[in-house]
Amino acid sequence: MSAPPGEGSPRRVAFVVGTTEGGTGRHVRMLAAGLASRGIAVEVLGPPSAETAIGFASVPGVKFSPVEFGDRPQRSDAGAVLRLRQALSPGTGAAPDVVHAHGLRAGALTVVAFARPGARRSPIVVTVHNGPPYGGGAAVLVYRALQQVVARGADLVLCVSSDLEQRMRAAGARQVARAVVPAPVTPPAASPPGTVMTPAAEGRPVVFAAGRLAAQKGFATLLEAAIAWRDLVPRPLLVIAGDGPLSGDLRAKAAAIGVDARFLGHRDDIPGLLAAAAVFVLPSRWEGQPLVLQEALRAGAAIVATRVGGIPDLTGDDAALLVRPHDPARLAVAVAAVLGDAELAARLRAAARARAARLPSEDDAVAAALASYAAAAGR
Repeated sequence: MSAPPGEGSPRRVAFVVGTTEGGTGRHVRMLAAGLASRGIAVEVLGPPSAETAIGFASVPGVKFSPVEFGDRPQRSDAGAVLRLRQALSPGTGAAPDVVHAHGLRAGALTVVAFARPGARRSPIVVTVHNGPPYGGGAAVLVYRALQQVVARGADLVLCVSSDLEQRMRAAGARQVARAVVPAPVTPPAASPPGTVMTPAAEGRPVVFAAGRLAAQKGFATLLEAAIAWRDLVPRPLLVIAGDGPLSGDLRAKAAAIGVDARFLGHRDDIPGLLAAAAVFVLPSRWEGQPLVLQEALRAGAAIVATRVGGIPDLTGDDAALLVRPHDPARLAVAVAAVLGDAELAARLRAAARARAARLPSEDDAVAAALASYAAAAGR
């Protein structure tokens, strides 16, 4: 039976999410479950695809309401804004005490939904999970526009990394604070037959990577780096877990450049794969606070990663070898250094475990969310 909300806690909270299949959606689901277990009424609003991928409505006490919108601005956004306004307006009789949007896209639509002069509205909290796309072009311009809308309209902006905090303050956000985003603590799962689960698969050390197979994650750079390992003895085996839009392209690239890589697809046994790898590589071009990196720290992995977004905040300079993004030569050298130096690998593993001991828990994240709602409401 749920406990009643504590004194000063909101009684109703609405989350707004975008098209999510991964870490952002799991984070919202965790917060929703934590609030509902405390007797707070929770509603999640977002695209039906997000509900299919994450299963918000399967959490006791959590309601999901479909609001269709995509990754980029489009004409149909007017309908999404109207739907949000109808669902979240104080005039509905069941308005939330706080609206918490996740991602700049969802945050901007939420702000616009409430943008009526003189209208009463609920406090708006927006969590920014990712920085601007690597490089330039239209995607960066869209990011900057969404950033400005959120900075001007949200009562509180939570950021998953220090660089995002700096960006939002520079954009004029009235209140900015750090988001607490823990990875779930899960024991290593049993692996299907034939799975690479030992540090030396077929007598070869495993270089392991995991994440959505999309441009952000930098797996093309990792494949290019792997060319340099073909002369190492024993020759490493590159193993990549995850699904995404670039799955076919990455497989074709590996074959074209002669890199022996195994693509495992979606996996539920990531902690076990991390613990078994000789090196874990996170080659992202841009990041927020990747949950898989927290899982790698907990697994005591020897980590090589790019120095982007919230990655250095999590690893410091002791729990990973950090290199600049989109640089296959430097990435290759860093991975080879860990593979060829047992003492270096041991130091990285020990530092990872030490960092993991200081990671926040899910209870910490829920408590931080409640404190942020009070701050947004001026209490």
